Amino acid sequence: MPSVLEPLPQHRSLADWLRGEENEVWNWFADEERTAMDAEQVRLSLLRDTYRLDAEAHPEVFREIEAACEALGIQAKVFAYQAQDSTAPNAAVCHLPGEAHVIFSGPILSLLSADELRGVIGHELAHHHLWQMDDGAFYLADRILHSAASHPGAEPAHAQSARVWRLATELFADRGAYLATNSLETAVAGLVKTTTGLAQVSAKSYLAQAEEIFSKSKPKTDQLTHPETFIRARALQLWVEEDETLEETIAKMLDFDEGLDDLTLVQQAEMSALTRRFLAHLLEPSWFQTEAVLAHARLFFREFKPAADAAILTELVERPASHREYFAQLMLDFCAVDPDLEDAPMERCLEFARDLECLGAFEKLLTKELKVKAKDLKKLKEALA
Repeated sequence: MPSVLEPLPQHRSLADWLRGEENEVWNWFADEERTAMDAEQVRLSLLRDTYRLDAEAHPEVFREIEAACEALGIQAKVFAYQAQDSTAPNAAVCHLPGEAHVIFSGPILSLLSADELRGVIGHELAHHHLWQMDDGAFYLADRILHSAASHPGAEPAHAQSARVWRLATELFADRGAYLATNSLETAVAGLVKTTTGLAQVSAKSYLAQAEEIFSKSKPKTDQLTHPETFIRARALQLWVEEDETLEETIAKMLDFDEGLDDLTLVQQAEMSALTRRFLAHLLEPSWFQTEAVLAHARLFFREFKPAADAAILTELVERPASHREYFAQLMLDFCAVDPDLEDAPMERCLEFARDLECLGAFEKLLTKELKVKAKDLKKLKEALA
């Protein structure tokens, strides 16, 4: 069974991309003076809006905090609070350098058993643990992504990146609940009680329910900040069991859709690299490299150079249909950009569309956008065959 918390691949890829591609933004958020000012604002807000618990009056809470800290190897000073004017059971954490501030909401302290409370605390402290890793890199990434997503000028990739980050972070924190209790059922029971408000639940029954859902469908999360409870329970079970398909399964869970509007910043960069490779291979024949064609290709990539890359087609055929249809749209440009080439570009693009298994979509584009007649398209396909 696993005993160490490690960031998910989604955490590492997004943090690495931000640190490499948005270095100025990264350094701005990392400014120590700004971080200190933000910390003072957080402390004041907590004092103003909550009731602070202390060890003398609430020994049962601090007993479980101490146990969770020991299980997770957390050295930070932990404070506890009860939120005011909140009726839903929940818990959250504010991360400050060397400090973790755990806030309980609603009747959660009365709903949970001692072990379940330890699991919920472990979940929240796991957030703090993640944000301390790699000299605070994941905390910086968290702040940057959420700030970018809430900006009025945010694009879909910013919102999607922040969404995937949040979901991955919840799955990571659920693992902290398990490590704090050393019990899958206890961790899941605390999760279910928190999300339902029920005082009595059967974790074993809920795990079976989650497994049944996955056996009948391929669930993806539809929620914006927290994955559905059954997804979290199933993901935690796979992690505890050290399932070989864990990373692949979680990636499918977190993918909101297969459309190009739902790519994260990292996936956008990957798609840009694939586009460059695809065009380089498409335009590799010398006859295709006319002045008009290359000028159009350089609108996509300034220093574009054609080059053979047969592996690209094999890679792209594994992509979702919407991605392959994007490449069909891309080829349409190069069928029309240089009329002097006559039908030769269409013949090559039809061949590529066949190999990418999007021939039907590409034919529709030719007839609709370029007004290619059915009899002419038939001749081109016969020549291809």
